Amino acid sequence: MENKHEEAHQHHHHHAHEHHSPAVTPEDLSVDPDLIPYLFAARTPAEPEDHNNPTGEPCDPENGDTPRKGPLDRFGTPLSPEQRELVDEMNDRQRPAATLGPSTMDDPKARAIYETLLTRRAEHQIEPSLEPVRGVLDYLGNPQELFHSVHITGTNGKTSIARMIEALLVELGYRTGRFTSPHLVDVRERITVDQDPVTTEQFVQAYEDIEAQLALWENAHPGHRLSFFEVMTVMAYALFADVPVDVAVVEVGMGGRWDATNVIDADTAVIGPISLEHEQWLGKGLTNIAREKAGIMRPQRVAVVAKQPDEALAVIRDTAAAEDVVLRYEGEDFEVLRRVPAVGGQVLDIRTPAAVYQDIYLPLYGEFQAENAALALTAVEAQLGGMPLHGESVERALGTVKSPGRLEVLHSTPMIVADAGHNPGAAQALRRAIEDDFRFEHTVGIYSAMADKDIETVLGIMEPTIAELIVTQMPGERAAKVEDLQTLAADVFGDERVYAIDSLPEAIAKAGEIDDLQGGVPGSTGVVIFGSVVLAGMAQDVLRKDKLN
Repeated sequence: MENKHEEAHQHHHHHAHEHHSPAVTPEDLSVDPDLIPYLFAARTPAEPEDHNNPTGEPCDPENGDTPRKGPLDRFGTPLSPEQRELVDEMNDRQRPAATLGPSTMDDPKARAIYETLLTRRAEHQIEPSLEPVRGVLDYLGNPQELFHSVHITGTNGKTSIARMIEALLVELGYRTGRFTSPHLVDVRERITVDQDPVTTEQFVQAYEDIEAQLALWENAHPGHRLSFFEVMTVMAYALFADVPVDVAVVEVGMGGRWDATNVIDADTAVIGPISLEHEQWLGKGLTNIAREKAGIMRPQRVAVVAKQPDEALAVIRDTAAAEDVVLRYEGEDFEVLRRVPAVGGQVLDIRTPAAVYQDIYLPLYGEFQAENAALALTAVEAQLGGMPLHGESVERALGTVKSPGRLEVLHSTPMIVADAGHNPGAAQALRRAIEDDFRFEHTVGIYSAMADKDIETVLGIMEPTIAELIVTQMPGERAAKVEDLQTLAADVFGDERVYAIDSLPEAIAKAGEIDDLQGGVPGSTGVVIFGSVVLAGMAQDVLRKDKLN
């Protein structure tokens, strides 16, 4: 791989931080944490001009011209009640992992920037335009051209695959950047350099480095304001060029073709398993969803593809043939040959196009994680020219991988596992892992979800492996009400197996009580917390506080 980054660094420079920022009109939006990863490349409608308020001073329509009260963002624009609720909820959840250091919300500058980002619209419809992200990056001197990249899409497993690829590249001596979504606890989890989340100072600097160009582009293109996710994408690419990294490992926010991240010309595309998701945005049916995801492949480059339903595979093969893409398909070009559950994870034999890697310990549970490891290994081989990787390096790299919120063991006695999966595909993988890897004789489930999720299908998939289900309430307007969850769960499980408990700490305590009554050998019973990224983050926080107290 030629070393583009040295030349890149000579040409990349900081632009003057002129804060010629446009007045930001507050928009009364309910910004739901579960949707933050999906604020992506789409044009926002032009904001209506207020002829009665030429100064642009924010006003409350119910009180005539009285300026709104409450927290202000970086530009002095008040946050809507929904945005305030999200900021407060994030603040409540702040107890970051040691690598994050102090919370983003504890730093006044960083907090102001995060609150400013939250005033940007959550776009719920993909429009076929990458123009806003491309435009701002062009003003910045196209930093995204100054590093190599691996681009990852799929319905489930994207973040785990990204972490594995990153770990392998770091172990092999490359400087890496990783961009993933959503975050569980702190927004800085989304951007890492050499496996560590960016510092609060780097987060502030990354925003200030793009601020003037962002304002210039938005002023020149009225009505085309960038979304939260688009701005985060620009920040990540500019920061990766500035470091500079050798390889960026980039996860698609949603879809592929029109996702904000798809302005990179990635050397290697990775397409994880595709199932039905976000049909309201990506189009009905697997064919449309696969077409969107196939949009990250580049002519004459390599695409590494997980096992797919026939309908999705047909689209991917057709696109690859038309674009002269070299396809590496699971089951043909690479596969998991053997998988043995082990303490704290599993031991794998993996065949790739270049080698067979034997007795690789992976400290993650589930068949899907074994398959993710095979995808990651094949992608890194492709990225580095198709050569086999050093066996001991592979063992060391995969032996250190963590996947927060994905089948993560948060507590040992009772065994408590959290999973961030919130769609039917993730529920299938979770159920298989409970049955094949954990082999619990008795499982208590704790569940909550956003109201727009396919709740009945997910609960129907999980029902055979769960003895009792506790439903609980998450914060936020988009969260399903606990009473509604109880009704839906009772239809699937029957009344006598369902408990409704408002707060997560109390739900965990109740699950522990039920688990204790089983009197099983430690490890033979467990508690599984599932249904939402937000719930998994809250569980991490609750159980971490327990350990610290």
